[in-house]
Formats: sequence, C-alpha cells, structure tokens
Amino acid sequence: MIKILPKTILGKWSIVLIVAVPILFYIGTSFVSFYRPIPAGKTILRDIVARPGVALSMLAGFISGIAAFFTGIISIIRKKDYSILVFLSSAMGFLVLLWCFAEFLFPH
Repeated sequence: MIKILPKTILGKWSIVLIVAVPILFYIGTSFVSFYRPIPAGKTILRDIVARPGVALSMLAGFISGIAAFFTGIISIIRKKDYSILVFLSSAMGFLVLLWCFAEFLFPH
C-alpha cells in the first residue's frame, strides 16, 4: 500500500535532504550581492576562493540533492518504503544528478 509519509529512517532522510536543496540554493544566491562581479571561474576551486559563500552553499545544495536521490532509492529498493514523498524526493534528486552530469559533459 502506498502511503504519503515515509516509515523508514532513510526515507525520512531523503525528504530532509531534498528540502535542504532549495534552502541552500537560496542562501547561495543571497550571497551574490556581497561580492564584486567577477568572471565565472574555470574550476570550482577558483570559485571557492573568489566567492566562498556562494560556491560552498551551492555545492552543499547539489550534494544534498544527490544524497537525497541515493537515500531515496535505497529506501525504496532495500527497505520497501513506497511512500509518495520518497518517490518525489528521489525524482527531484535524480534531476539534480542529471543536471550535474550535463554540466560536466557539456560545460559552457
């Protein structure tokens, strides 16, 4: 039977991690006005040195989204947690993972 709320710890963690993604992205974008405009860096290390508040919070958001995907998938497959919120958090985490792969494969 499909439920709305998860019953396992991994399912709950998946939801917490996916809720943290937009919060961390908002924090990262709010730091942009504190730094002088600079051209985008070629590497993440240059961005961390130039704008640590923006880079670290955005990086934490991406890691949180990817972790939400994997914890959700493990919760669904191993723990048989078939709640709607776990499926949604896994799907959104997959979109974050897909976006990261697209950025590495097709940088701009």
